[in-house]
Amino acid sequence: MISIKKLLLNSSAVALMALAMGSCTPKNIAYFQDLDTVAVTEMAARRAIRIEPEDKLSIVVKSKDPALAELFNLNVVSNRLGQTNSQSGTGSVLRNTAAQTEGLAAYTVTKDGNIDFPVLGTLHIQGMTREELAGFIKGELMGRNLIKDPVVTVEFLNTGVSVLGEVRNPGRYDTNSDYLTVIDALTLAGDINIQGRRDNVLVMREENGVMNSYRLDMTNAQQLLNSPAYYLKQDDIIYVEPNDYRKRQTTNNGNTTMSASFWVSVASLLTSVASTVVTILLVR
Repeated sequence: MISIKKLLLNSSAVALMALAMGSCTPKNIAYFQDLDTVAVTEMAARRAIRIEPEDKLSIVVKSKDPALAELFNLNVVSNRLGQTNSQSGTGSVLRNTAAQTEGLAAYTVTKDGNIDFPVLGTLHIQGMTREELAGFIKGELMGRNLIKDPVVTVEFLNTGVSVLGEVRNPGRYDTNSDYLTVIDALTLAGDINIQGRRDNVLVMREENGVMNSYRLDMTNAQQLLNSPAYYLKQDDIIYVEPNDYRKRQTTNNGNTTMSASFWVSVASLLTSVASTVVTILLVR
Protein backbone atom coordinates (compact mmCIF):
# COMPACT_ATOMS: atom_id res chain seq x y z
CA MET A 1 0.00 0.00 0.00
CA ILE A 2 2.96 2.31 0.55
CA SER A 3 3.91 2.07 -3.12
CA ILE A 4 0.36 2.95 -4.09
CA LYS A 5 0.44 6.08 -1.94
CA LYS A 6 3.75 7.11 -3.47
CA LEU A 7 2.31 6.65 -6.94
CA LEU A 8 -0.69 8.80 -6.13
CA LEU A 9 1.49 11.45 -4.54
CA ASN A 10 3.75 11.54 -7.60
CA SER A 11 0.74 11.96 -9.88
CA SER A 12 -0.52 14.82 -7.73
CA ALA A 13 2.88 16.48 -7.81
CA VAL A 14 2.94 16.41 -11.61
CA ALA A 15 -0.56 17.89 -11.72
CA LEU A 16 0.45 20.72 -9.38
CA MET A 17 3.53 21.40 -11.49
CA ALA A 18 1.34 21.66 -14.58
CA LEU A 19 -0.91 24.20 -12.88
CA ALA A 20 2.12 26.18 -11.73
CA MET A 21 3.51 26.30 -15.26
CA GLY A 22 0.17 27.43 -16.59
CA SER A 23 0.12 30.34 -14.16
CA CYS A 24 3.68 31.52 -14.92
CA THR A 25 3.99 34.97 -16.46
CA PRO A 26 6.84 36.13 -18.72
CA LYS A 27 9.64 38.09 -17.05
CA ASN A 28 11.59 41.12 -18.28
CA ILE A 29 8.69 42.57 -20.25
CA ALA A 30 8.54 45.98 -18.58
CA TYR A 31 11.09 48.67 -19.38
CA PHE A 32 13.15 50.51 -16.73
CA GLN A 33 12.33 48.13 -13.88
CA ASP A 34 14.93 49.69 -11.59
CA LEU A 35 13.26 53.11 -11.49
CA ASP A 36 11.27 54.28 -8.46
CA THR A 37 8.58 56.95 -8.59
CA VAL A 38 10.99 59.80 -7.84
CA ALA A 39 14.26 58.20 -8.93
CA VAL A 40 17.02 60.45 -10.28
CA THR A 41 19.22 58.69 -12.82
CA GLU A 42 22.49 60.02 -14.17
CA MET A 43 22.85 60.03 -17.94
CA ALA A 44 25.73 59.87 -20.36
CA ALA A 45 26.68 63.19 -21.94
CA ARG A 46 24.23 64.17 -24.66
CA ARG A 47 25.85 63.54 -28.02
CA ALA A 48 24.73 65.08 -31.29
CA ILE A 49 25.10 63.32 -34.62
CA ARG A 50 28.27 64.54 -36.34
CA ILE A 51 29.11 64.65 -40.02
CA GLU A 52 30.93 61.62 -41.40
CA PRO A 53 32.30 60.70 -44.86
CA GLU A 54 29.58 59.71 -47.38
CA ASP A 55 26.94 61.72 -45.55
CA LYS A 56 24.65 63.71 -47.83
CA LEU A 57 23.78 67.23 -46.75
CA SER A 58 21.43 69.98 -47.77
CA ILE A 59 23.07 73.40 -47.34
CA VAL A 60 20.98 76.43 -48.24
CA VAL A 61 22.17 80.05 -48.03
CA LYS A 62 19.64 82.89 -47.83
CA SER A 63 20.06 86.65 -47.77
CA LYS A 64 18.13 89.89 -48.22
CA ASP A 65 19.67 89.84 -51.68
CA PRO A 66 18.32 86.58 -53.21
CA ALA A 67 20.41 86.94 -56.36
CA LEU A 68 23.60 87.19 -54.31
CA ALA A 69 22.67 84.25 -52.09
CA GLU A 70 21.96 82.12 -55.15
CA LEU A 71 25.67 82.15 -55.99
CA PHE A 72 26.28 79.96 -52.93
CA ASN A 73 23.56 77.39 -53.56
CA LEU A 74 23.64 74.28 -55.72
CA ASN A 75 21.06 73.76 -58.43
CA VAL A 76 17.73 72.82 -56.94
CA VAL A 77 16.67 69.17 -57.01
CA SER A 78 12.98 68.62 -57.73
CA ASN A 79 11.60 67.89 -54.30
CA ARG A 80 8.80 69.90 -52.74
CA LEU A 81 7.53 70.47 -49.24
CA GLY A 82 5.28 67.68 -48.03
CA GLN A 83 7.19 64.91 -49.81
CA THR A 84 9.51 62.57 -48.01
CA ASN A 85 13.05 62.36 -49.32
CA SER A 86 13.24 58.60 -49.15
CA GLN A 87 11.18 55.56 -48.34
CA SER A 88 13.06 52.74 -46.70
CA GLY A 89 12.22 49.94 -44.36
CA THR A 90 8.63 49.03 -43.63
CA GLY A 91 7.76 51.83 -41.26
CA SER A 92 7.54 55.58 -41.20
CA VAL A 93 10.37 57.86 -42.23
CA LEU A 94 11.14 60.59 -39.71
CA ARG A 95 11.98 63.49 -41.99
CA ASN A 96 10.64 66.65 -43.56
CA THR A 97 12.02 68.19 -46.70
CA ALA A 98 15.13 70.07 -45.69
CA ALA A 99 15.05 73.13 -47.89
CA GLN A 100 11.34 73.89 -47.75
CA THR A 101 9.81 74.75 -51.14
CA GLU A 102 13.18 75.45 -52.73
CA GLY A 103 14.01 71.75 -52.80
CA LEU A 104 17.30 70.12 -51.88
CA ALA A 105 20.86 71.27 -52.38
CA ALA A 106 22.80 68.04 -51.93
CA TYR A 107 26.46 67.74 -51.01
CA THR A 108 28.21 64.39 -50.50
CA VAL A 109 31.02 64.38 -47.96
CA THR A 110 34.18 62.85 -49.42
CA LYS A 111 36.19 60.10 -47.74
CA ASP A 112 38.54 62.86 -46.54
CA GLY A 113 35.64 64.65 -44.84
CA ASN A 114 35.40 67.53 -47.33
CA ILE A 115 32.81 69.19 -49.55
CA ASP A 116 33.30 71.52 -52.50
CA PHE A 117 31.27 74.62 -51.68
CA PRO A 118 30.47 77.30 -54.29
CA VAL A 119 32.93 80.23 -54.18
CA LEU A 120 34.37 79.11 -50.82
CA GLY A 121 35.96 76.05 -52.38
CA THR A 122 36.99 72.94 -50.41
CA LEU A 123 35.75 72.89 -46.82
CA HIS A 124 36.75 70.26 -44.25
CA ILE A 125 33.58 69.55 -42.29
CA GLN A 126 33.99 66.05 -40.87
CA GLY A 127 33.13 65.87 -37.18
CA MET A 128 30.94 68.96 -37.16
CA THR A 129 27.32 69.05 -36.06
CA ARG A 130 24.67 70.69 -38.24
CA GLU A 131 24.74 73.79 -36.06
CA GLU A 132 28.53 74.00 -36.15
CA LEU A 133 28.63 73.65 -39.93
CA ALA A 134 25.99 76.36 -40.41
CA GLY A 135 27.97 78.70 -38.16
CA PHE A 136 31.23 77.85 -39.92
CA ILE A 137 29.87 78.62 -43.40
CA LYS A 138 28.19 81.79 -42.15
CA GLY A 139 31.48 82.91 -40.64
CA GLU A 140 33.36 82.24 -43.88
CA LEU A 141 30.84 84.16 -45.97
CA MET A 142 30.89 87.17 -43.65
CA GLY A 143 34.62 86.99 -42.96
CA ARG A 144 35.42 87.16 -46.67
CA ASN A 145 32.89 89.97 -47.16
CA LEU A 146 30.87 87.87 -49.59
CA ILE A 147 27.47 88.36 -47.86
CA LYS A 148 26.68 90.67 -44.99
CA ASP A 149 23.56 88.96 -43.70
CA PRO A 150 23.66 85.22 -44.60
CA VAL A 151 21.24 82.72 -43.10
CA VAL A 152 22.59 79.18 -43.50
CA THR A 153 20.42 76.08 -43.09
CA VAL A 154 21.96 72.60 -42.91
CA GLU A 155 20.03 69.32 -42.96
CA PHE A 156 21.05 65.66 -43.08
CA LEU A 157 19.63 63.82 -46.09
CA ASN A 158 20.71 60.20 -45.59
CA THR A 159 21.31 59.92 -41.88
CA GLY A 160 19.55 56.92 -40.40
CA VAL A 161 19.74 53.64 -38.51
CA SER A 162 18.63 50.07 -39.18
CA VAL A 163 16.40 48.20 -36.73
CA LEU A 164 16.23 44.41 -37.07
CA GLY A 165 14.90 41.41 -35.20
CA GLU A 166 11.89 41.19 -32.91
CA VAL A 167 10.27 44.57 -33.57
CA ARG A 168 6.94 45.32 -35.17
CA ASN A 169 8.31 47.07 -38.28
CA PRO A 170 11.96 46.21 -38.98
CA GLY A 171 13.77 48.36 -41.53
CA ARG A 172 15.95 51.41 -42.04
CA TYR A 173 14.74 54.69 -40.58
CA ASP A 174 16.10 58.02 -41.81
CA THR A 175 16.11 61.06 -39.59
CA ASN A 176 17.24 64.67 -39.66
CA SER A 177 17.25 64.89 -35.87
CA ASP A 178 20.43 66.10 -34.16
CA TYR A 179 19.94 63.65 -31.31
CA LEU A 180 18.65 60.10 -31.83
CA THR A 181 18.46 57.60 -28.98
CA VAL A 182 17.97 53.84 -29.09
CA ILE A 183 14.51 54.44 -27.59
CA ASP A 184 13.67 56.74 -30.51
CA ALA A 185 14.78 54.08 -32.99
CA LEU A 186 12.74 51.32 -31.33
CA THR A 187 9.72 53.63 -31.21
CA LEU A 188 10.02 54.27 -34.96
CA ALA A 189 10.14 50.50 -35.50
CA GLY A 190 6.90 50.01 -33.56
CA ASP A 191 8.46 48.82 -30.26
CA ILE A 192 9.86 45.41 -29.31
CA ASN A 193 7.54 42.46 -29.84
CA ILE A 194 6.44 40.39 -26.86
CA GLN A 195 8.84 37.68 -28.13
CA GLY A 196 11.85 40.03 -28.10
CA ARG A 197 14.46 40.22 -25.37
CA ARG A 198 14.42 43.64 -23.75
CA ASP A 199 17.40 42.81 -21.55
CA ASN A 200 19.86 42.15 -24.39
CA VAL A 201 19.44 44.62 -27.28
CA LEU A 202 22.47 44.69 -29.55
CA VAL A 203 23.79 47.91 -31.12
CA MET A 204 26.48 47.49 -33.82
CA ARG A 205 28.54 50.52 -34.80
CA GLU A 206 31.41 51.03 -37.21
CA GLU A 207 34.12 53.16 -35.63
CA ASN A 208 37.52 53.84 -37.21
CA GLY A 209 37.21 50.86 -39.53
CA VAL A 210 36.21 48.47 -36.72
CA MET A 211 32.73 47.10 -36.01
CA ASN A 212 32.02 47.54 -32.29
CA SER A 213 29.06 46.02 -30.48
CA TYR A 214 27.17 47.17 -27.38
CA ARG A 215 24.64 45.23 -25.32
CA LEU A 216 21.81 47.26 -23.80
CA ASP A 217 19.43 46.22 -21.03
CA MET A 218 16.18 48.10 -21.63
CA THR A 219 14.85 46.90 -18.27
CA ASN A 220 17.68 48.70 -16.44
CA ALA A 221 17.48 52.48 -16.86
CA GLN A 222 20.77 53.17 -15.09
CA GLN A 223 22.72 50.85 -17.37
CA LEU A 224 20.89 52.01 -20.47
CA LEU A 225 21.26 55.76 -19.93
CA ASN A 226 24.99 55.46 -19.23
CA SER A 227 25.78 53.33 -22.26
CA PRO A 228 27.81 54.92 -25.10
CA ALA A 229 25.21 53.39 -27.45
CA TYR A 230 22.22 55.16 -25.86
CA TYR A 231 22.74 58.05 -28.28
CA LEU A 232 22.97 56.58 -31.76
CA LYS A 233 25.20 57.48 -34.69
CA GLN A 234 24.31 57.37 -38.35
CA ASP A 235 24.24 53.84 -39.82
CA ASP A 236 24.06 52.12 -36.42
CA ILE A 237 22.39 48.70 -36.50
CA ILE A 238 19.99 47.77 -33.69
CA TYR A 239 19.15 44.08 -33.33
CA VAL A 240 16.53 42.74 -30.93
CA GLU A 241 17.20 39.11 -30.10
CA PRO A 242 14.27 36.66 -29.82
CA ASN A 243 13.58 35.14 -26.43
CA ASP A 244 13.90 31.39 -25.78
CA TYR A 245 10.23 30.75 -26.49
CA ARG A 246 10.54 32.41 -29.90
CA LYS A 247 13.71 30.45 -30.68
CA ARG A 248 12.01 27.16 -29.89
CA GLN A 249 9.26 28.01 -32.37
CA THR A 250 11.78 27.47 -35.18
CA THR A 251 11.83 23.72 -34.43
CA ASN A 252 9.01 21.20 -34.64
CA ASN A 253 7.19 20.90 -31.31
CA GLY A 254 9.90 23.08 -29.76
CA ASN A 255 7.55 24.51 -27.13
CA THR A 256 5.38 21.46 -26.60
CA THR A 257 7.12 20.30 -23.42
CA MET A 258 7.00 23.86 -22.05
CA SER A 259 3.23 24.22 -22.33
CA ALA A 260 0.80 23.71 -19.46
CA SER A 261 -1.47 21.56 -21.63
CA PHE A 262 1.36 19.09 -22.20
CA TRP A 263 1.98 18.63 -18.48
CA VAL A 264 -1.72 18.46 -17.73
CA SER A 265 -1.93 15.60 -20.24
CA VAL A 266 1.04 13.89 -18.57
CA ALA A 267 -0.55 14.33 -15.15
CA SER A 268 -3.82 12.95 -16.44
CA LEU A 269 -2.06 9.94 -17.92
CA LEU A 270 -0.16 9.23 -14.70
CA THR A 271 -3.33 9.58 -12.65
CA SER A 272 -5.09 7.09 -14.94
CA VAL A 273 -2.19 4.68 -14.66
CA ALA A 274 -2.16 5.05 -10.87
CA SER A 275 -5.90 4.42 -10.68
CA THR A 276 -5.55 1.32 -12.84
CA VAL A 277 -2.73 -0.03 -10.68
CA VAL A 278 -4.74 0.60 -7.51
CA THR A 279 -7.74 -1.19 -8.97
CA ILE A 280 -5.62 -4.22 -9.94
CA LEU A 281 -4.00 -4.40 -6.51
CA LEU A 282 -7.35 -4.15 -4.74
CA VAL A 283 -8.80 -6.91 -6.90
CA ARG A 284 -5.90 -9.14 -5.99
